[in-house]
Amino acid sequence: MRIGEAAAASGMTTKTLRFYEESGLLPAAKRSSNRYRDYDHASVTRLEFIRRGRTAGLALAQIREILAIRETGEAPCAHVHDMLAGQLAYLDNQIAELMALRSAVAGLHATVAAGTPAGCDPERICSYL
Repeated sequence: MRIGEAAAASGMTTKTLRFYEESGLLPAAKRSSNRYRDYDHASVTRLEFIRRGRTAGLALAQIREILAIRETGEAPCAHVHDMLAGQLAYLDNQIAELMALRSAVAGLHATVAAGTPAGCDPERICSYL
């Protein structure tokens, strides 16, 4: 299939396919007699895997590691398990930090809502921050 068809089938853009090919995440497509890229089903399967990995928040370097393990003939499932565990820990930490930030901003907002601009200290840029 041509690049546009492969892009549509994998939920990506043609620009993304070219990037993945140039960066080695996707093997170079065979070329037809008119020099158009000709992608096969395996390429689309690989692109879908990359998309799922990106959706899970994995970096392209991490996805490259997984693909390299698979290319040796091994199942990368244990490696993926560890990566996803790390991703979950990272996300839990980010959520905790965001919840703390939200709490701080909500407190400041409540203080601002209860105050009056006329009471602002002229020596400070803003008395609320």
